[in-house]
Amino acid sequence: MAETPANTNTPLAGLKVPATAAQPAQKPKAKDIYTWGTGRRKTSVARVRIAPGKGELKINNRELDKFFTRPQDISNVIAPLKATKTEKSLDILVNVKGGGITGQSGAIMLGIARALKIYDPTLLPALRDGGFLTRDGRMVERKKPGQSGARRRYQFSKR
Repeated sequence: MAETPANTNTPLAGLKVPATAAQPAQKPKAKDIYTWGTGRRKTSVARVRIAPGKGELKINNRELDKFFTRPQDISNVIAPLKATKTEKSLDILVNVKGGGITGQSGAIMLGIARALKIYDPTLLPALRDGGFLTRDGRMVERKKPGQSGARRRYQFSKR
């Protein structure tokens, strides 16, 4: 391997630096291409990735209408995109786990809104006005000991 002398203006002028061939262009990493957002609702967690594209939306490697069958869940997921008019210009990849269908759609909605906020800060007023950046903190109440449920109690017997 051929060696070239280092720049003589540096304090390490006497060191030999190996000459390198032209580096091939590196493939950009996922963290450089995508904008990430995390959404949570009940016990569901959605990790959302947004990149410029043709408007594809995949949830757990399935199309939106294959993953969600109820129209209210589909409209819930695409609501932040419609509010910001970005449904045809962004590719969205979602991984969602936990909970049920409604919780998952709410988690995806929040994740998309958070990713859009980072992707383009000018969309923040539209997302805030639509209420898409507010996390719904309602959770299932825990079961209490000595009861048959969270609130339901056993029947009281006087005698």
